[in-house]
Amino acid sequence: MRRVRTWAIVAVASAGLALTTLPALAAPTDSTVVTFNVVGAGLDITAPETAHLGSGLPGDDIAGSIGTVRVVDERGSGNASWVATVTSTHFETGGGSPTERVLASQVDYWSGPGAEQVGTGSFVPGQLTAANAQPLDTVVPLTAFTHSGGTGVNSVAWSPTLIVHVPLAAEVGLYTGTVTHSVA
Repeated sequence: MRRVRTWAIVAVASAGLALTTLPALAAPTDSTVVTFNVVGAGLDITAPETAHLGSGLPGDDIAGSIGTVRVVDERGSGNASWVATVTSTHFETGGGSPTERVLASQVDYWSGPGAEQVGTGSFVPGQLTAANAQPLDTVVPLTAFTHSGGTGVNSVAWSPTLIVHVPLAAEVGLYTGTVTHSVA
């Protein structure tokens, strides 16, 4: 009987050893590849539809803000640089004869400082103060504002001022012209 009992103990011990040497079973797994798109919307500039600068006599300077101009860059670019420019038509009244016209070059523009700046990079006004004002042109764009460097989305708003140097020979009337802001 002693032999049977010894073999039984050896058999039970071997079975326990066999159970402990088997590899553990891993829990089942599955993977999911996840993707998403970051999209860009574009580069845009907005300006007021109309502005009235006030009144003055021939030989006066008439100055006033045209309202808020805003650039919004939603291109989501690695280099979010852009340049905003401005041009102007001549300002005319009546039949637009020489005495009924204020040339674009007789109107100075200054952007002033930017407000509501959002994003990274450097925002630089074209003309920070009235002392930096520059004459408008019908063909050659004047730099109004720039943004350099930075990435992703950015925006800035500014309120440019126009200074009209009314010629001494200007006739009385309501003068109209178009100031155009562009961004690229």
